[in-house]
Amino acid sequence: MCARSVSSLVRPTMILIVEDDPSIRRGMVDALRSVGHDSFEAEDGESALRALASGPFDLVLLDVMMPGIDGFEVLQRIGDHSPGLPVIMVTARGAEGDRVRGLGGGADDYLVKPFGMRELLARVEAVLRRAATQVRGASTLTLGDVSVDLGRRHVRTSGQTQVEITDREVSILELLAHHYEQAVSRDELIQRLWGTAARGIETRTVDIHVSRLRGKLGEGFIETVRGCGYRLGADVQRSTA
Repeated sequence: MCARSVSSLVRPTMILIVEDDPSIRRGMVDALRSVGHDSFEAEDGESALRALASGPFDLVLLDVMMPGIDGFEVLQRIGDHSPGLPVIMVTARGAEGDRVRGLGGGADDYLVKPFGMRELLARVEAVLRRAATQVRGASTLTLGDVSVDLGRRHVRTSGQTQVEITDREVSILELLAHHYEQAVSRDELIQRLWGTAARGIETRTVDIHVSRLRGKLGEGFIETVRGCGYRLGADVQRSTA
């Protein structure tokens, strides 16, 4: 499946809610919607993993105590396949050992039930701000002898040939890097890159931008996912300046 369409990198975001209690899950959905976030619901670990495979998501609210695959195992899978995806553990298990296990396993925050929705939203915003800073910090993409400096907006090869890239091309690469190993649909690229001006923009416009970008970067930087959209090449290395 392709990515769900949202309109900007930080707000509104697409948040995966993994919670087996329907009433708590519904409260989270309503709270997130009240401040402009979109959400997708998963009632257990298996459905969460299916959703993550179709992604991309900007953040996961992850319960621990669930039937079947528990939250700690889901967290481990996220770390293996989507290491840059922010996770807030949400659970009734407030023992210090559980918090240490969650944070040590890669969770960005740990929220113990019962909690107020204002606190939940505050923690969500804090984690999203940190994640946005980390995305901006991922300023260099490298494949073989080709290096892309996103901050300076240029491509350089081992022969020191330099090619300029546009702001929109930088935005495409930043979005694909943010959702590394996950396909991003053409519709989402339109919404993310053109925002409120997206009305009337056709998917062919995205294909043209990607084609031009490929001409500057060479093969392997951007992969086409048939019937969906695009993703960053599996061999592309991401680093900070």
